[in-house]
Amino acid sequence: MQRYGMTVPLDGVPLHAQRDWIRELADLGYTDLWSSEANGADGFTPLALASAWVPDLRLGSAIVPTFTRGPACLAMCAASMAEAAPGRFVLGVGTSSDVIVERWNDIRFDKPYQKTRDTVRFLRAALSGEKVTETYETFAVRGFRLGRVPEAPPKIMIAALRPGMLRLAGREGDGAILNWLSADDVRTVAPYVHAGGPGKEIVARIFVAPSEDAEKVRAMGRFAIASYLNVPVYAAFHEWLGRGRELAGMWEAWRAGDRKAALAAIPDAVVDALIVHGSPAACRAHIRRYVEAGVTTPALAILPFGVDPRRASRDLSPAAAAAREG
Repeated sequence: MQRYGMTVPLDGVPLHAQRDWIRELADLGYTDLWSSEANGADGFTPLALASAWVPDLRLGSAIVPTFTRGPACLAMCAASMAEAAPGRFVLGVGTSSDVIVERWNDIRFDKPYQKTRDTVRFLRAALSGEKVTETYETFAVRGFRLGRVPEAPPKIMIAALRPGMLRLAGREGDGAILNWLSADDVRTVAPYVHAGGPGKEIVARIFVAPSEDAEKVRAMGRFAIASYLNVPVYAAFHEWLGRGRELAGMWEAWRAGDRKAALAAIPDAVVDALIVHGSPAACRAHIRRYVEAGVTTPALAILPFGVDPRRASRDLSPAAAAAREG
């Protein structure tokens, strides 16, 4: 079955008022809902609400940081979601970024690879009901056992950018969660994940603006791209992908404090590669390119670039694609 996800919660609508929209997503053929965690809703509450509203959608976090909750707290959150939605919850974890971890949460962003590896190993043990007493490289746990062990332990997926974390996602995770990459980039990163063994899932958050006003989308898209791709982990990712020459002007101007020049230095081609835009039909075709390149679960994130997000979710849905093909 081809999975097809949507990022939740919907922008601009209070959490308590999203029931009808969540139910409509299921009717439109979406199979998954994926949350995130930065400076908006936390990664679990929107999924917990959806678990009660729609009992057949798969629910995933993409992602919750491994730094901002203690190991036991994270295990309890994951176990609670797995119990609320048995067999339907996927725990996505990752390093997040130095901005979120250090600047916003006052936690040292130290040894991110090791921290994620150790957290996944701890979670595997804890979610199985094992009593954990272990000294890992980045933390220690002494005598913790979950009081409520889920009947079906959730899959654990790892947010990954460059080879080390991609290999970890394939080796110790159930797959990888990708972010801010083009359809063609998937062919570069996917083999690292699949090297970990068969059956690995690849989830990609795909930023979409179904609008034919290309000038407006590109202008607004430059703000989104600059806010992410100047973060060190994403800058390193895109340099590894081969965009160093295209993004050098943006990085140089950003370091100099000239935000206007940094935005102007982002080529149209980069915006068009990283943000899906155009007519709904063109967007659906572009999303299919991600699947053809190796993404098993596209998780759409509708950008608020002058589009109605609910209308967009309808236009981009499997139901809309089926109606057009019919």
